[in-house]
Amino acid sequence: MISIGGIIGAGLFVGSSASIAAVGPAIVVSYLITGTLVLLVMRMLGEMAMSLPTVHSFTDFPRAGLGHWAGFVTGWLYWYFWMIVVPVEAIAGANILHAWIPLPAGLLGCILMAAMTAVNLMSARSYGEFEFWFSSIKVTAIIAFIAIGAAYAFGWTAPHGPTFANLTSHGGFAPHGAVAVLAGAVTVYFQLTGAEIITVAAVESAEPARAVAQLTSSIIVRILTFYVGSIFFIVSIVPWDSIVVGESPFTSALLHMHFAWAGAAMDVIILTAVLSCLNSAFYVCSRVLFVLAEHGDAPKALIQLNRRRVPVRSVALCALAGVVGILAAVAAPERVFAFLVDAAGALMVVNYMIVAIAQVRLRRERERTGAPEPSLTMWLFPWASYAAIAGMAAVLIAMAFTPSLAHELHVSLIAVAVAFLAYLILRSRRSPAAAMEHR
Repeated sequence: MISIGGIIGAGLFVGSSASIAAVGPAIVVSYLITGTLVLLVMRMLGEMAMSLPTVHSFTDFPRAGLGHWAGFVTGWLYWYFWMIVVPVEAIAGANILHAWIPLPAGLLGCILMAAMTAVNLMSARSYGEFEFWFSSIKVTAIIAFIAIGAAYAFGWTAPHGPTFANLTSHGGFAPHGAVAVLAGAVTVYFQLTGAEIITVAAVESAEPARAVAQLTSSIIVRILTFYVGSIFFIVSIVPWDSIVVGESPFTSALLHMHFAWAGAAMDVIILTAVLSCLNSAFYVCSRVLFVLAEHGDAPKALIQLNRRRVPVRSVALCALAGVVGILAAVAAPERVFAFLVDAAGALMVVNYMIVAIAQVRLRRERERTGAPEPSLTMWLFPWASYAAIAGMAAVLIAMAFTPSLAHELHVSLIAVAVAFLAYLILRSRRSPAAAMEHR
């Protein structure tokens, strides 16, 4: 449920409208392509979790496979990614609440931040409990939508029989061509990242390695079922070219099926999804900072735990960064929100590539030393691992040659360069200190 909470947010319920408008019904193929890449990465994480039972966090697998630089870079990029998600989700939630509560959106966003801060200061168990119920509502809503949509699409409840003709009758299944389908895989990558949260949360479970191994493959299959199933029935029920960008395609489909309550119901569900994603992002930010501090890659003061074993200072720092993002968005809403979305663009693709390269390196090392194979291994090694790396490289190349996505790639690559530069500066400062200590 924690992983589902991190993945299923406003991206599915609202953001998918832009993907459908850009690709057409073939967007389901885009989701399958991206989902397959994420599934392969999660399988790699499962293998590394079983072969390295003392390593539990997503950002520490690259450290184990490629060295300290990889842990530093992936850790800070991962923190930066989720730190961007915090104000984005808070702003989205505030905008929904603003339609119901006559208070400024900025104030509502800060209230949401305060609520999530309180939840995350309680304990990991409290966070997990909140996330369980948030995710349960989302999962129930999606399953109900798929059931209702299937009944309509197959003609059981539709007044004029099956509606699958919508998949091809408005310019064809792929009206903008195969290139648009591949570009669509790039745009939905952001929506499907987040399953790796289990490697962060599992650290605070009784058997971390087993928890990660059991969930790495199964969780993304469930996510794909929710995403692909719901989107498939949306484009089967509603002509794809009638979807309005920025409006929930779920609401459009339900209204098309003559459910008058769709608008209000979806607002509640979207708010729940946003709060769930915000809660998960908040949790991940604080825990990743804690892991970075443990390795000396962040101030040691962030390691401090309260009596409920919560890294209080890490939580407080994430809350402060989130509030700053909200206030900046209030001051310049269009510019700041666009920057936040652009900044998140390719970060997870880069991080997933580093994880995949680390898995290949660790597997080769294990084979060289004759170490026993773990109970869970990567499928079709090494070809599936190489295919995943090549697929993610293709995503970055596609972003570079897609005008609407090139700016996102450039902003993300600047963040990657800054992370590498910060590591080099930190290493140069450590080297003289280490030399003095050796003397």
